[in-house]
Amino acid sequence: MTSSSSSSWLVKGGNALTGTLVPSGSKNAALPILAATLLTDQPVTLHECPDIRDVRAMVDLLKNLGADVKENFDSHTVTIAFSSLNPENLNERLSRTIRASILLAGPMVARSGYIELPPPGGDIIGRRRLDTHFLVLEMLGAKVSFKDRMIRVDAPSGLKGAEIHLDEPSVTATENAIMAAAVATGTSIIYNAACEPNVQDLAVLLRSMGADIQGEGTNRITIHGKGGLLSGTTHTICPDHIEIGSFIGLAACCGGRVEIPGVPGNIIRPTLIGLGKLGVEVHFEEDVLVIPANQSLNVRPDRSGDIPVIYDSPWPGFSPDLTSTAVVVATQATGTSLIFEKMFESRMFFVDKLAAMGAALILCDPHRVVVSGPSKLVGTEVSSPDIRAGMALLTAALCADGESIIRNVHQIERGYENIVQRLNALGADITPLNS
Repeated sequence: MTSSSSSSWLVKGGNALTGTLVPSGSKNAALPILAATLLTDQPVTLHECPDIRDVRAMVDLLKNLGADVKENFDSHTVTIAFSSLNPENLNERLSRTIRASILLAGPMVARSGYIELPPPGGDIIGRRRLDTHFLVLEMLGAKVSFKDRMIRVDAPSGLKGAEIHLDEPSVTATENAIMAAAVATGTSIIYNAACEPNVQDLAVLLRSMGADIQGEGTNRITIHGKGGLLSGTTHTICPDHIEIGSFIGLAACCGGRVEIPGVPGNIIRPTLIGLGKLGVEVHFEEDVLVIPANQSLNVRPDRSGDIPVIYDSPWPGFSPDLTSTAVVVATQATGTSLIFEKMFESRMFFVDKLAAMGAALILCDPHRVVVSGPSKLVGTEVSSPDIRAGMALLTAALCADGESIIRNVHQIERGYENIVQRLNALGADITPLNS
């Protein structure tokens, strides 16, 4: 298990990080792919499955539902076989701990005809509506009801293909729609679909299980439903482009040369465009992404001379999960920039912790922060509010002068595997503290 018994880390900043960081399998791909194992009664073997808290929680949920699981997280391999399914055994407490539990809705209803689950948990980064998931299932013929803070979805006659118009390009709702439609009867067309790499990876998995899917990576996905269960398969989960983006920002702030092997150019290009506005430079040596040492981070004004804006948007735009990292990089870049996080109204509230470390910034409103740099950050005590802000605060602590204490580190461990060991191997000085 990658998580430690520690709830806090002591971080001594100022060390240049040098070496190789091998990217993990994608957290956001692994979670829907694990849920998709419900769509077959044959074994599904997954390689490059990241050993992180959220993945462990999803595996435990599947065990409760009747899965026979063979796991070897040392080799990042998990095999799941659902020869039988026990919907009544869904672990309510565990379901409330992770956002990804909502991904069980589509495949569970498709296979068993119903599901009853609590509202999912996850990061508190703003309003995260579930309506799109319910609309998807209703369009496929299910009935959704609510009682005693539980969600009940019924489709006793099975799901039927339909034209599905998403009211927003929700990633997890798109994944639920693809999974449910893959085993429904008839053809489904999903309009305004999310295009993220994890959605594409889910489609690759399902196609290897016998599903008929075209158009992933675009906003119009067509699925010819099989009207029954899919087959088993073996699949390798794609690299985590969010983790890679976090490491790029970290390396640029800490000054050493870091190499990240096995990075497909297509999944990292939006990140390079966004961080490039802050002067971050990288290059590829074959399939190895290299962040050079001692970068001169200079904010690049727009051609009109205006302050550049780094804003998030659905794929292939800059990921909202990397806006926290962008804020920290901006504190180390010469010039003024505006970071505009459009999607979640609470994600930027962590910047008060950067201000306490000496960052020169102004939180304009819940979505926008103006940063003037470079700032000499000084170590202090902070608490991680969510996965991505926690990683950003760890980046700030590693490039700050002096010592920092980061509390609530289990949030970071939910999304980044063995992060203490991996960064210490590059020259970081991070010590878990006793609980």
